[in-house]
Amino acid sequence: MDYFRKLLDLLKTEREEDRQLYLKLTQTTSLSERRANGLTWYPIAIRDTEMGRGDYLTVEVERTTHQDVIHQFRFGMPAILFSNHDAESNKTEGTISFVSGNRLKISLRTDELPDWARDGKLGIDLLFDENSYDEMRNALKQASILAEKPAEGKLIRILTGASEKGPQFNPSSSPATVSRLNASQQIAVNKILSANDLSIVHGPPGTGKTTTLVQAIKGMISQNQQQILVVAPSNTAVDLLSEKLSDEGLNVLRIGNPARVSERLLSLTLDYKMAEHSHMKEIKRLKKQASAYLDMAHKYKRHFGKAERDQRKALFTEARNIMKEVDNSEQYIIDDLVGKAQVITATLVGANHYTIRNQKFATVVIDEAGQALEPACWIPILKAQKVILAGDHCQLPPTVKSNEAAQNGLSTTLLEKCVALYPEAVVLLEEQYRMHEMIMGYSSVAFYGDKLKAHDSVARHVLFSEDNPLVFVDTAGCGFDEKTERTSTYNPEEAAFLFKHLTQLVSALDDHYQPHNFPSIAIISPYKQQIDTLKEQFMSSAALQAYEHKIAINTIDSFQGQERDIVYISMTRSNPESKIGFLSDIRRMNVAMTRARKKLVVIGDSATLSQFPFYADFISWTQDKNAYQSAWEFAD
Repeated sequence: MDYFRKLLDLLKTEREEDRQLYLKLTQTTSLSERRANGLTWYPIAIRDTEMGRGDYLTVEVERTTHQDVIHQFRFGMPAILFSNHDAESNKTEGTISFVSGNRLKISLRTDELPDWARDGKLGIDLLFDENSYDEMRNALKQASILAEKPAEGKLIRILTGASEKGPQFNPSSSPATVSRLNASQQIAVNKILSANDLSIVHGPPGTGKTTTLVQAIKGMISQNQQQILVVAPSNTAVDLLSEKLSDEGLNVLRIGNPARVSERLLSLTLDYKMAEHSHMKEIKRLKKQASAYLDMAHKYKRHFGKAERDQRKALFTEARNIMKEVDNSEQYIIDDLVGKAQVITATLVGANHYTIRNQKFATVVIDEAGQALEPACWIPILKAQKVILAGDHCQLPPTVKSNEAAQNGLSTTLLEKCVALYPEAVVLLEEQYRMHEMIMGYSSVAFYGDKLKAHDSVARHVLFSEDNPLVFVDTAGCGFDEKTERTSTYNPEEAAFLFKHLTQLVSALDDHYQPHNFPSIAIISPYKQQIDTLKEQFMSSAALQAYEHKIAINTIDSFQGQERDIVYISMTRSNPESKIGFLSDIRRMNVAMTRARKKLVVIGDSATLSQFPFYADFISWTQDKNAYQSAWEFAD
């Protein structure tokens, strides 16, 4: 099918670009640089070893220093255990099977630890993640074959727009009423319950998309008592849904590792539930026995004669036989836990974990579908009779590393395509519970057909009675010119002005708040270099240091999904040519403008920005709302 051929080509381009970037990052950098980039744990200490599935040895390790360095290690990723005495030859490959805090488990493709592992200077390097790309490619190939089959390919043909009939809904399905839902959430739940193949929930910022999904999933389970697979592109999104579904009393099984380590979440994981299972005592006894045989076998290492070699071989065989028994018992437990779960949650790629690889589901729910790479979505879709897509295609799309692949369509999500194909399957959640109505207003006009309304609880909430919830501060004519370093843009004068403005605001807030309930503040910008400049200047803003614990400074992208009481946006661009670079991706600005609960301050140069219609309209909008100020008003 041409549809999937094109996607396969785009995926190939992306994989190659990703691999090259990875190689560049690892092959030309030192161990300490790799560690700083989150690709290496070093030094580590081995805390425990045990026989794992098959003949694999599972090794638990701990980071002994540099414990605060943010890392990219995730469940299911390929990695290498190495010794820094001779990193070229002293290394062995494996897969990360558990990550929690500063400990992780790696399943090595060997049945015993190599000798060099006893000599210290050990570390773990992440490898390029071929597995995720393989899973995506295989799913696309399979989808392409199934699409041609009359019955099995029906859902695939609908999702790709190749079906003459669009999504079908059951008119006789009895509507459910959930008292805690608002009108549009209720419509979305009933649309999902009546869908035969596809339903879409479009959830703008703060509109309670998660609440809606949870109630719809509950409704589907009580409607037909069939198991549901719930997936999302990030572990954070999967965690949130797992917890909320469990809070509703559903039996949730979380496949893979949670990003957050909370007792609550861990208790939903496969590892935890297996450990609590009644058959586990017997498994532990068998593992101990196998381990004892292996220890005996290892003692023969130094003095080899034929008798010793035979004895060693016999001990290894005995240990392997016991581990086969362990595998069978573990498989029994896994089948039992998977069978009893009402909801199984995983990431998109995690949907093909060995425990559920061959499972089929009545319904697959894909949350955050606006941030999901389409090839990854096909992994869970192939297991489904019906698909629910939820997300917001008016916010940031997934990260695509290859510009070529992005421009040719890889950054267009399945959600976007289906919204365009089947407006009748889409329900827009219209009531938001985050922002003052003035902060929400322009976003509603520009992205959501002016359909959003603010719930009474937030519509008019402000920091204090005389405060204006929205301000655009125009720096035109102030001479705050942008500067460029390599490929990134920054604007030190705009940054300095922002802190001057914030200092005045904080001083006004002091009359209304105590330190314990002081409002939370985010300072965001689309440019990494501007963030570095802002962080640097913040350190020398003496008046603001007392509020450090309340102030977060980071890129817009890193704030998607978050909210703060006060948000400052540093637009950064100011040049005579009116170039705005990637500010032209207005979805990024939609994210930025919808993070604030009670006050949004946008600082930028109208002369540069207003050459672009979106910003010209925003500036006019702030003028109409009496929310426009010139930076000259703040001049000393």
